[in-house]
Amino acid sequence: MAGGARVKLEEIAPGMLVAGILTEPARILTAGWPYGPEFLVVTVEDPRGTTQQSMLDRSKESDLREVSSLGPSRCDGDVRRWKMGTEAFRLQSSALVDPMQAVSTSSLRPLPHQIKAVYEEMLPRTPLRFLLADDPGAGKTIMCGLYVKELMLRGDLERCLVVAPGGLVGQWQDELQEKFGLTFEILTREMMSGTVGQSVFEDHPLLLARMDMLKRDDDVLERLDASSWDLVVVDEAHRMSATIRGHQLDPTKRYELGQRLGRISRHLLLMTATPHSGDPDKFRAFLGLLDEDRYLGADREAVVPGRDTMRRLLKEDLLTLEGRRLFPERRAYTVGYGLSPAETDLYEAVTEYVRQEMRMADRIADGDRKRATNVGFALTVLQRRLASSPHAILRSLERRRARLAGALSAPAVLDSDLRLPPGSLGTHVVSDERTSQEAEDLETTVSAGATAAMTRAELEAEIASLDELVPIARRVHESGEDTKWKQLRSLLEDHSLTRGPDSAPRKIIVFTEHRDTLSYLADRIRALPGRTNGVVEIHGGLAHSQRRAVERSFTRDPDVTVLVATDAAGEGLNLQAAHLMVNYDLPWNPNRLEQRFGRIHRIGQDEVCHLWNLVATDTREGAVYERLLTKMEAQREAFQGKVYDVLGEAFEDDPLSEMLLKAIRYGDDPKVRAQLDAVIDEKASEGIPELIRERAQFRAMLSSADLEEAQHRVDTSVADRLQPHHVAAWFETTFSDLGGRVRTTSSGAYDVQLVPEEVRTARDTSGVVRHRYKGVTFDPSRAAAISTGDSLGLVGPGHPLLESALAEARSRFRPDQEAGAVLVDDRDDAVPRLLIVASHELTDGHTPSHVLSRRVAFTELTLDDDVRDVGAAYLDYRETTEREAAVAADLLGSERYASWDLDAARLWTVHNMVGDHARTVTPVHEARIRRAQMDLEQRLATEPAYWRRAADGVSSGVRKGVTPETARRRAEEVERRLRHRLDSLAKDARVVTRLPQVVSWAIVLPARDLGTAGRGRATPSSDVVTTIVEAETSMGLAVETAGAVVVSRRPDGLTRWVDVAVSDATRGPVRFSRTQVVRGLNLGDRHRLALAQPGDDGTEVRYVIDPFARLRVNDLFAHDFELPWSTLWRAGSEPS
Repeated sequence: MAGGARVKLEEIAPGMLVAGILTEPARILTAGWPYGPEFLVVTVEDPRGTTQQSMLDRSKESDLREVSSLGPSRCDGDVRRWKMGTEAFRLQSSALVDPMQAVSTSSLRPLPHQIKAVYEEMLPRTPLRFLLADDPGAGKTIMCGLYVKELMLRGDLERCLVVAPGGLVGQWQDELQEKFGLTFEILTREMMSGTVGQSVFEDHPLLLARMDMLKRDDDVLERLDASSWDLVVVDEAHRMSATIRGHQLDPTKRYELGQRLGRISRHLLLMTATPHSGDPDKFRAFLGLLDEDRYLGADREAVVPGRDTMRRLLKEDLLTLEGRRLFPERRAYTVGYGLSPAETDLYEAVTEYVRQEMRMADRIADGDRKRATNVGFALTVLQRRLASSPHAILRSLERRRARLAGALSAPAVLDSDLRLPPGSLGTHVVSDERTSQEAEDLETTVSAGATAAMTRAELEAEIASLDELVPIARRVHESGEDTKWKQLRSLLEDHSLTRGPDSAPRKIIVFTEHRDTLSYLADRIRALPGRTNGVVEIHGGLAHSQRRAVERSFTRDPDVTVLVATDAAGEGLNLQAAHLMVNYDLPWNPNRLEQRFGRIHRIGQDEVCHLWNLVATDTREGAVYERLLTKMEAQREAFQGKVYDVLGEAFEDDPLSEMLLKAIRYGDDPKVRAQLDAVIDEKASEGIPELIRERAQFRAMLSSADLEEAQHRVDTSVADRLQPHHVAAWFETTFSDLGGRVRTTSSGAYDVQLVPEEVRTARDTSGVVRHRYKGVTFDPSRAAAISTGDSLGLVGPGHPLLESALAEARSRFRPDQEAGAVLVDDRDDAVPRLLIVASHELTDGHTPSHVLSRRVAFTELTLDDDVRDVGAAYLDYRETTEREAAVAADLLGSERYASWDLDAARLWTVHNMVGDHARTVTPVHEARIRRAQMDLEQRLATEPAYWRRAADGVSSGVRKGVTPETARRRAEEVERRLRHRLDSLAKDARVVTRLPQVVSWAIVLPARDLGTAGRGRATPSSDVVTTIVEAETSMGLAVETAGAVVVSRRPDGLTRWVDVAVSDATRGPVRFSRTQVVRGLNLGDRHRLALAQPGDDGTEVRYVIDPFARLRVNDLFAHDFELPWSTLWRAGSEPS
């Protein structure tokens, strides 16, 4: 490349190719003289697309040459190496080639609302500041996982932080790993303490963190502030709340954490099912986490979030791809019962003890609030266990008596053992930041030992009370007198409920709050006829893997029909194999009701869900709950199951636990009972309906067009997916060329026996590339089935091994791609074409810039300038034979092909690809930014003026104590910040066109031009196509595309592809292209081969379902395949 004309600094201009700046010729992107006429500053792009700035002075001028191209361009590249390199580029660009690549490489089939959220609402927004507020059970974790994986596959995400309540981080870790192959680590105290002097956040790019662990610790927050993330996700984000007082924000610690997370992330995704609690100011503050400048301000009234900010779909609006309602109806029933005389005596005795000790706790509250809280909590646990079962209250009283008796000899033990971390206890319930096991252990510990006794005499008196209670509880327990159990037994023995139409037993879940009751119930249910081996248990004491094993047993084993569970089953388990549920114990936290019901009323449930709530109507707390449940049932016709969705919010200001406790302590007072009844009635008649109406605010809907678009996306993704066949063929064919060794095992898995050093070090991957891999697969459907040794499961786009192999192949085969190749097309109707593989980016106006859109093109251009997108058509072309190569050399030397070279490919790409890309992206992008600009311009026009009026003393509503000087500073600060934000948005809105890159190019010659004939693939006539179309329509299918491939839509919304094959006079073999075969393998039983055989009585048509199932396509260079006509004809049948 030493040749070329010398060029002066003044002659250098954008678009030129100049040698002498870098070690290889570079294309000039920008050129300017910011430091005077002696120094030219240029931005250049090397052949690999890497850009950098250089400063050139006169001393460098003698080295500079203008060259005509970046490399050889006369089609002398090796075809094998060209194909391997070009296919490596296509697989690297998998997310652009297959727009739903995350779906193709994951073990799930997304639903329409999930597809719309990820691919229409979230991915197009850069940067993302979004609130995903769909109803519980809509699969927000699935949507987040798809979004994360798509960003990864598109090269837009390396670092992601997910923040969730403590009890949910394990569920997040499982879902991301099992469904998407994403390995996230959970942030622990050990990780924090083990990284002294460095940031744990920098060392772990994919991280899950507990919300309250982050908010409490100043050291953690300091390290967090120093980190940066491509994406931060916050689950249950409504917990990050703030209030607005006198136009001033009053944030909670969680809200301040949310503000920090927004500052350190490029993309921010908030997720909650309860975005609006009924307080417009709180909602405005909440939206301020997404964009403080748009949603917080002095003169902001009703806030209406734009579609660019929030998406909310309700359960009743969610549909399947076929248009059916996603969630079935759910019904709840109250099963009231009265206590027996012996149970009543026990209830009154224990309740009186609880009331007495609570009065003692009130006495110490002024001096030791924390201790009083612990005692109050311990006593409410006792009261709840009293309502649970005779077994639970007996064991609790025995443990408490033993613990307090032990304290007589070592009184300090009580205090030292009960030093609880901040936030352990809420209002008589355990903080939901804790896991179920932590909650159960905490309840047991505190209930056994927390006491209000201040002296030895008081402790002895309390033990004496327990000495009286334990025998009473033991007598009830040993008598077998348990009215509540009888209600459950009658439900279990009612075959009209627990047996299906075929008399097969239905699965049922029984929820209790206490492990003692769980064991008691499990034993009693196993004693029932036919239930001996059909009962399983889940509680917080089980390890995570054990819980999963119980879940599998319950959902898959038809003989296992009863699951007895504590709320541990509400953490991340999918139990929709059952549609019957019993709340044996009613939780004091009403949110638990929805969480439990949600275990069965979720995606995949086809049956009406039934819930029975057992309640002792003649107890003080039972009477409160009965009134609430009765009111809820009365509203079932009006609101279906929606009351459960808002029940927790309805009691936000008047916690249900406080009401139940008041009933226990003061329920004998008619005035207190009347007050409690009034609150319940008000919540049911006004609060719950109002919350349901507010819940429908900002509600989005799925239209029929949305369903069709989602179906189209899924269908196209299935047909065009790269995994497994394209990925496996490239890897098997190419890996040995890269110096590696791979072996196919008898099970169909792969053992990668050697990963060469060049591959291991080919890229800066976020995952470690091992020396060898055992038992991996490229097929998502088989990933879970392979368990050979240390199997890593699925290898595909995004996996470090594949990404590193692709990077090494691109580097190694780039010279052949740039040199171009000669390819041969065997089709009868082929014409000469210039094949161009190119990529292009649009960025915003920031420095450094952010990519707004990437596009790749696989285009063919004829000598007559006809253009068409061809995808991976080069896989259907072959290299020349030795004889054809000589003919091709003569053809390419002729004047006809003189203009086809690398420069011609670049020129066409600049003039065609760039403009179309910019015209498509720019209007949509600018419209998104414009919405935010309008909001900010409105605020700029009002808020500074508000504060200036306040400074002048003519504005009302300003917080007392705000001085005129403070108000003036506030006006200046707001105006400065808003103008700065508008400047930033102007840079966001600017769409900058980068120089496109020609990745590969080739000249495609028809075989007949090279003197080769008789190998072409026949094209069906229009008459044959019409016959196939008539066959499809006669079966009730709607034909969407007709030609050599007929695409039809079935009544259920699914599409199918029919390839049309025609016999020639000899009825010899039928030839199929590689892309045709791989598409058929991807489609499976949704693919048909239509055989049309002309005869004396017209054309006879037969269909073959999944005709290519037995073909292997693992050789990348196998460009076409033959199947005998006679074999196909015998396999065919009437169209179906």
